[in-house]
Amino acid sequence: MQMTPGPTAVPPRVRERMSDPMPNPDVEDAFVELYDGVCENLGRVYGTDDDVIVMGGEGILGLEAAIASTVAPGDDVLCISNGLYGDGFADFVESYGGNPTLVGAEYTAPLDLAGVEAALEVGEYELATMVHCETPTGTLNDIEPVLELLDDHGVLSVVDAVSSLGGAPVPSEHIDINLGASQKAFSSPPGLTTVAVSDRAWEVATERDPDSLYTNLLPWRDTSEMFPYTHLVANVAALDESLTSLFDEGLESVYERHERVAAHCRERANELELELYPDEERSAPTVTALHLPGRAEAIQAELADEHDVVLSTGLGDLADDILRVGHMGYNAEIEKVDHVMDALASVLEA
Repeated sequence: MQMTPGPTAVPPRVRERMSDPMPNPDVEDAFVELYDGVCENLGRVYGTDDDVIVMGGEGILGLEAAIASTVAPGDDVLCISNGLYGDGFADFVESYGGNPTLVGAEYTAPLDLAGVEAALEVGEYELATMVHCETPTGTLNDIEPVLELLDDHGVLSVVDAVSSLGGAPVPSEHIDINLGASQKAFSSPPGLTTVAVSDRAWEVATERDPDSLYTNLLPWRDTSEMFPYTHLVANVAALDESLTSLFDEGLESVYERHERVAAHCRERANELELELYPDEERSAPTVTALHLPGRAEAIQAELADEHDVVLSTGLGDLADDILRVGHMGYNAEIEKVDHVMDALASVLEA
């Protein structure tokens, strides 16, 4: 059983949809209709009237493209972080010639709102970046107060919502570039980046005029004549099926299911006397991170070898300290979590 926090297990109906005959995305109107429908339905999930585009490439493409499309050499960018992906935005900014100012916090702490406010008082920033759900540590950030501050100072906002979109509400009304991906709570295969782009963000990208094709949002603004390159048609069809499944259940029901399953996972962890990373208040509804200092990789291996349960460890310095249970999308089910936690209990007792 694969219970990783992305890529997630793909349900049968999505796999079956990928086996259907596919239209040629370069010449057939049927693909245009499919793509436009997917973008419209993604707008419902984002909860926005902003333009939504779907790019061919794994979710990290969206993070880089957001920076490549909006940051000119010499631009000052505020990077707000309490995790690995939040820190990584600063690397992207530097690679495109920008000057990142990192307002960082401990990985177990909330975003530093006071630090953001202080930075905005003394600096002038073109845009700011942050992460809604830090998957490596299972953290869901309260980003609305930060977004309100950025609005007050007229700063463009870029948010990585890859691991929350489709599994938890995202405060899209305050976000200028809102990034998602197919392989997390949508339970589609990896390969697509989804982006909701505000009018203000389009204006900035137009002024920036990036010289890249692949890491550039602008060519996707109007695909009525042609797409920038041959699209991943089977992946788009899979995402269409995933969205249909989501709407069949209902968005609010989906969010409630994720919350209920996450709470159950943490109750089981408490019974095993396992510590969460971070605490429950900041833990995401899509992934539970268990703090097992120096033991995570060995336990991961034993779960796979002895119980056929595949989990993820942490990343970077926390690779051997965190074991992550992904309960998102198709895998947000009580029975699946119980199977995982029963196996984990067996390993810990051995």
